[in-house]
Amino acid sequence: MSSDTERVPVTVQELDDGAIWRVALAVPKANVIDARMTAALTDVFVGAASSPRLAVIVLTHEGPHFSFGASVQEHLPERVGSMLATFHGLFAKIAAAGVPVFAAVRGQCLGGGLELAAFCHRLFVAPDAMLGQPEIRLGVIAPVASALLPERMGRGAADDVLLAGRPLGAAEAVASGLADCLAEDPEAAALAHAREALLGHSASSLRFAVRAARAGFDARFFETLRRLERLYLDELMQTADAAEGITAFLEKRTPQWRHA
Repeated sequence: MSSDTERVPVTVQELDDGAIWRVALAVPKANVIDARMTAALTDVFVGAASSPRLAVIVLTHEGPHFSFGASVQEHLPERVGSMLATFHGLFAKIAAAGVPVFAAVRGQCLGGGLELAAFCHRLFVAPDAMLGQPEIRLGVIAPVASALLPERMGRGAADDVLLAGRPLGAAEAVASGLADCLAEDPEAAALAHAREALLGHSASSLRFAVRAARAGFDARFFETLRRLERLYLDELMQTADAAEGITAFLEKRTPQWRHA
């Protein structure tokens, strides 16, 4: 059996004569978004930008869970700067590709996994989906989610997700605006919506429509993300509790907060 380090972290299947790409996180069950997976996803979206026939990407996953989140090991002080730069760079490549992206989520979708799914244009969830940003429980913050979720679900609901660290069930996620559609088979629902709603349009014009629809959001999001990356690295990571939270998680113990 192949180890996780030997697996291809992301698979791409071309459907409908290349008009749809099924892109799957492929290191179950956790589908941890580590440096290898981030690089593979970045390559996918760089390739998408130069694929004129491509109209829609359906971002899904192998195994029971979308993703447990970003690699906690890569949040350690000596690695976190590089991790944030490459992970945040992935979102820039998604935006630059200009392709509509639908996420299909079953099971747990946490941390960096939720940031990735929520950045998509439509988010389809199964009844068993649990969506959350648990970073605060580790003594850190979620820069992408902090810039993204208020835009997607409103300030109050986003504050609750980001400050409490509790996950939302599928129905609550849809009601709050975090997710768009509840479906027994979210991948099938995403594919059906792509075919019914988008494949009749010009793939070229769809990219202009994506750029136009997200022009204001992209400007706000990436400027905010730049500032939050500096907040994370220059201030948060200088505190005792940020290092303690990450270390305690890796050591499988309860963190001992110093509140400083």
